[in-house]
Amino acid sequence: MAKPCSLPKREARKVRYCESTAREKSKELDDNSPSKNDIKDAKVIAQLVKDGDTPYPHLPQGVYAELREAMEIRDHLTTDLCVVQARVHNWLERYFPVFLTVFKDWECKSAVQMLSLYLLPHELACVPDETLLKHLREAAKRGLGLGRIKMLKAAASRSVGIRDGSELAKMELKLLLT
Repeated sequence: MAKPCSLPKREARKVRYCESTAREKSKELDDNSPSKNDIKDAKVIAQLVKDGDTPYPHLPQGVYAELREAMEIRDHLTTDLCVVQARVHNWLERYFPVFLTVFKDWECKSAVQMLSLYLLPHELACVPDETLLKHLREAAKRGLGLGRIKMLKAAASRSVGIRDGSELAKMELKLLLT
């Protein structure tokens, strides 16, 4: 009768990492030579590990690992938000430079509602006031009236924004606002 095979238990191995700056400094200290090559790298890393000059990586576990991932997601989202804000500002500067003279901030409800019409200034100037006011009232119930609409239309009529490529400009704005 054959004995069951027993596998040896795996030893827990400790992982260390060697920072490139520490490796570069140690290379020059070893032989005072500015030459750097891969053969020398292996020797220097082995020496650093033997001397205990390399730190152990801190790998959080449990809730702390989740927090680390959440912070990374937050950083990505913050970066993406900044990119989109910059692109909207760029779009406004190219196609509707006078928009921010009427609305102080393009991110307020009423400004976003007006931008969601996806109209360039020369097209906005032709839309009736009542239609614009009705569209604006969907987002902002008070604080905005015909005065603001007339200011916007007057600014749009004297806008020097780009008129060429209007269909793709509208598509770009639609993508930025969604």
